[in-house]
Amino acid sequence: MNITMKFSALLIILALILASIAGLSYSNYFPAKEKIILATTTSTYDSGLLDYLLPNFEREKNVEVQVIAVGTGQAIEMARRGDADVILVHSPSDEKKLVKEGYGVDRRCVMYNDFVIIGPTRDSAKIKGLKAHEAFKNIYLSNSTFISRGDESGTHKKEKLIWNRAGLKPGGEWYIEVGGGMGDTLRIANEKQGYTLTDRGTYVSMLDRISLDILVEGDKTLLNPYGIIRVNSSKNSRLAQALSDYLLSKEGQDMIEGFKKNGVQLFYPLRGTCLDVDQ
Repeated sequence: MNITMKFSALLIILALILASIAGLSYSNYFPAKEKIILATTTSTYDSGLLDYLLPNFEREKNVEVQVIAVGTGQAIEMARRGDADVILVHSPSDEKKLVKEGYGVDRRCVMYNDFVIIGPTRDSAKIKGLKAHEAFKNIYLSNSTFISRGDESGTHKKEKLIWNRAGLKPGGEWYIEVGGGMGDTLRIANEKQGYTLTDRGTYVSMLDRISLDILVEGDKTLLNPYGIIRVNSSKNSRLAQALSDYLLSKEGQDMIEGFKKNGVQLFYPLRGTCLDVDQ
């Protein structure tokens, strides 16, 4: 082997040694991020709230939060199967049941917003200003197009509660079940210029894409509280607890209060109190 070849081989060996040392040094100073799975509602995702809230937590804890946005019913089923570490949902009665059954622990009340009933400006069903159950009755009697999420989400459960209070069972060509998230439901309602029930946060976040008006709001029935629950079978309970603590901390609650879209506050922090309403 000539001198040039020997020198080249030495350089390769030296490069490999330096790369190995650099890799070890990097991993010592910058350990790999841990991951946790947060199953939550489409409303917290579609509104942009989680994109606003989570980066600070992820930086502080060197963790990656994998968000799975589904309906509340699906998020709760994920908790039962052990497919999530923590859930953020909006169905107080189902949340309490999950904890009672032993699948969830440490249910904590995080924030609230409200539901609104929206529809076309012409308001052919004449629901503007009515109570929620009165509005649904008018929609039913006039066979006006109504778009339902139809997915056992917290929004869908609230919708079914209102139909029940109106003493009605919806069905027919005028009643369309999407079987999907709030964003998709709003887009379809807008295309068909129909009525729907939506959380205010998602509605406000999509104002630049839809032309439907808020026609019913302020009814106590329409209050919409959110709770966070750690999944009992989680192998990342420490990080799940840390996320829960973060959302309930002064920093987290202040960020929730400061989150706005189109100049409108979308969620209101509960700061340690619970607002349990019928669901």
